[in-house]
Amino acid sequence: MLTKNIGFKNFQIKKKNKLVKKILKFILNENSQVIQSLSISYRNSYSKKIFKFFNKKLDYRIIGMGGSILGAHAIYDFLNKKIKKKFHFIENLYAKKNDHSKNFYNNLIISKSGNTIETILNANVLIKKKDKNLFITENKNSYLYNLANKLKVEVVEHNNYIGGRYSVLSEVGMLPAELMGLNFRKFKQLNNLMKNKNFVNNLIMNVGSIIHFLKNKKFNSIIINYDEKSNNLFNWYQQLVAESLGKKNLGLLPIVSNMPKDNHSVMQLYLDGFKNNFFTFFHVKENQPEKIINKKILQSKSYLKNKDFAKIIFSQKKATENIFRKKKIPFRSFEINKRDEQTLGELFTFFILETILVGKALKINPFDQPAVELIKKETKKILIQ
Repeated sequence: MLTKNIGFKNFQIKKKNKLVKKILKFILNENSQVIQSLSISYRNSYSKKIFKFFNKKLDYRIIGMGGSILGAHAIYDFLNKKIKKKFHFIENLYAKKNDHSKNFYNNLIISKSGNTIETILNANVLIKKKDKNLFITENKNSYLYNLANKLKVEVVEHNNYIGGRYSVLSEVGMLPAELMGLNFRKFKQLNNLMKNKNFVNNLIMNVGSIIHFLKNKKFNSIIINYDEKSNNLFNWYQQLVAESLGKKNLGLLPIVSNMPKDNHSVMQLYLDGFKNNFFTFFHVKENQPEKIINKKILQSKSYLKNKDFAKIIFSQKKATENIFRKKKIPFRSFEINKRDEQTLGELFTFFILETILVGKALKINPFDQPAVELIKKETKKILIQ
């Protein structure tokens, strides 16, 4: 167990790394804004009056790219049953030339730099005169900051010490969470987790195992996800890991594999193909699963009677783990017992700490993304020709 809400089976290698333990102690004491954002002591840069600004009759629309939006989308999907409001996420370049919809929205436009070209273009196409608009961006001269001033709307300051992919527990993720009617305080679990010896020991051994895999040329981190509502959680995780660690000819390639669909496509390769992969199993217990209609089941599959979808999916997950174990394929396994803010906050904290620790152990700066900036500059060069 990681916590009472998260069952966890660590990698069988059990590499307890003294260096990782030392790095963890250092990053917890260096007082960085990223680490602070995981704690209840972090102060969000918005006040409660923000919530009176929006029109309660309108749907919400969040416009952003990458880390500016993936965390909020993960929260919305994972905790959807608790959320009564409807949110729409614009997280790729909007495909239509114009939005002819007569609907109006509460728009939340998010970009750390304020100059993200896709966010600028989507805002240009989507924002209407009767929409309610709020921007989260750095307090500096940028396109979106200037657009907010032109529209005469408020700007929530994006903490300039927290990069987008690490911002989920700062105002970037917590303002949308509060708009969803969720309790942002329950997401902030760092202080409790650091008092939990089981959590800390598992985190350190987990990171030690990942470093061991990298040293042995296992670069593919494949997530075997059995929970559809967690797809965007692992899209967030994919960016966090790839953008933080993919440097100096090093890094991990996170691959999200959605089950049971992928049992019928890539599982053959996972079991019998090349061996430079390690795996993460992820499953969430559901309280009210869809039930099988017994009278429609033919006799040849009578063992399916009196089962529900959750039971079948869990059986598939357990069977796959059994085969992986027999084949000595390295994996860890998360079993989520409760779907709430605290659990999701614990997962966010675990994955963020894991990523920072791996980066520091490999002597990689986990907070920058220099290669991505090259493409932005090249795109601008082509557009101004």
